[in-house]
Amino acid sequence: MSSRDRLLTARELAELVAVSPETILRWTRRGDLPAIRLPGGALRYAPAAVEAWLAARTTAGVAETA
Repeated sequence: MSSRDRLLTARELAELVAVSPETILRWTRRGDLPAIRLPGGALRYAPAAVEAWLAARTTAGVAETA
């Protein structure tokens, strides 16, 4: 598994999208943000699923900053 495929924690994802970890967890609880629940109950986020989720929410006229 490459580092790109490594599952992210809520805190790591929050840092990437510049919101608080609480916001990430709120979006997850509402069912807006796709997450993986591990056997112990911890939540993780697949980078590819997060990228698709963000792409679906990109509005017209917003320039990419890549």
